[in-house]
Amino acid sequence: MGMLEGKTALITGGLGTLGRAQVLRLHAEGASVIVLDRPDIEDGAQKAAELGAGVRFLGCDLNQLQVTEEIVSEEAKTLGGIDILINNAALIINRPFEAFSLEEYENQIRVNSSAAFAVVRAVAPFMKPKRSGKILNFTSITMNGQWDGYVPYVASKGAMLGLTKGLARELGPYGINVNAVSPGAVVSEAEERVFGDRLQQYSDWVLDRQCLKKRIEPDHVASLVLFLVSPASDMISGQNFAIDGGW
Repeated sequence: MGMLEGKTALITGGLGTLGRAQVLRLHAEGASVIVLDRPDIEDGAQKAAELGAGVRFLGCDLNQLQVTEEIVSEEAKTLGGIDILINNAALIINRPFEAFSLEEYENQIRVNSSAAFAVVRAVAPFMKPKRSGKILNFTSITMNGQWDGYVPYVASKGAMLGLTKGLARELGPYGINVNAVSPGAVVSEAEERVFGDRLQQYSDWVLDRQCLKKRIEPDHVASLVLFLVSPASDMISGQNFAIDGGW
C-alpha cells in the first residue's frame, strides 16, 4: 500500500514537465489524481489517462478566476473533497521589463498567483471539516535576484510565497499544512521554449552557479513534493523549500 492510498490530489499545470513527474509520483503512491490544465490542450483527457489508470483531466482556464473557483469547487464536491492541492501551473516569459505590457504583467500575476488563491478558496472548505489537508505552492529560485528578464514572473512567485505564509497561519488551526517549493533551473520543455538555440549556453551558466554540477530533473522535484504532501511532513507548515542544486 502506498503512503497516499485513499487520498485525492489536484495538480494544476499537471500536463507540463514538472506536473507530469508529480502526477506519476503521487499516483504510484496510491493517490487518485486530477490533472488541471488548459482546456484547449489537444487530447488532454487522453494525455492525463496515459499517466496512470484513473488519472483524470480537468480543463480550466486559470485566467478566469471566478470560473476556476466554481469548476474546482464542483469537482471537489463531486469527489467528496480534495486532500492534496499542488499549485504548480505558471506562465514564464523572458524579456526586458519594458517590453511587457501592463496586460501581460497582469496576466502572469493572475495565472501564476491569483489563480492559486481561487483554487485554495475552492478546496479549503472541504479540507476544514476533515481537519487535514496538504497545500503546496510553487515559488521560484528567480526570487534570489540573479535572473534578468523575468520581472512579472518573479513578482508572481513572490506573491505565491506571501500566499503560502498567510494561508499557513489561517489554515493551520484546521490541521491543514501549507508549504512552498522553490525549484532551481529544472530541465524542462519550458527552458527549451524560452532559450531555444541558446540552451547550451544557458545550461553552462546554470551549472557554473550551482554547487552541484549536474542539472535538476523533474523527478528530483517530484521527490520533494511527495515528501511535503505525505504524512512524513505532518508537522511542517509555512515553509519554503529550495531545490536548486545549491545556488
